[in-house]
Amino acid sequence: MNAASLPAVDLVAVGASAGGIDAMMRLFHALPQPWHLPMVAVLHLPEGRESRLVEIFARRLRMPVCEAQDKADIAPGTLHFAPPGYHLFVERDRRFSLSCEPPVLYSRPSIDLMMSSAADAYGPRLAGMVLTGANEDGARGLADIGAAGGLTAVQAPQEAATPMMPQAAIAARAPDHVLPLTDLRELLMQLDALHAATH
Repeated sequence: MNAASLPAVDLVAVGASAGGIDAMMRLFHALPQPWHLPMVAVLHLPEGRESRLVEIFARRLRMPVCEAQDKADIAPGTLHFAPPGYHLFVERDRRFSLSCEPPVLYSRPSIDLMMSSAADAYGPRLAGMVLTGANEDGARGLADIGAAGGLTAVQAPQEAATPMMPQAAIAARAPDHVLPLTDLRELLMQLDALHAATH
């Protein structure tokens, strides 16, 4: 991966479903400190069950981890998780908003809605990543990021615990990168270094 050819981005949006906790843990584990880029993640969880994602990830990661709050600013250098039972949107003023609208592709939060709204807010200064999962959520959202000029990446389906979500994203719009998690992690580090150098 040639770092010189990468675009400067101000936000990374990540989506996953089945197998996603392990995949995200491998993606975010031991990223260098200080970390600069804000990241927002949607991980499908069963409705009505209390989410322990923040607790699980905060124990293992060096960066701040929080649950996205309605009307809250997107904090630099922080991993924000969508709360269970709500759709998470990224507004044009670069704040979060939450919605109780019906599930999309049986999912609330929806990866598609989060990524599409982030594409509207950030345009070409957004990177999106779709990881393992058992449905097509994320395919349209990642395509919208690509259409807005943002950088798109997908976990290599043959490596994914459940390949349906990466395969759907690749079929919807050819991504810029199809990579195993170790290389996606390297891509994240290059994007963060570029972000730090330009801010």
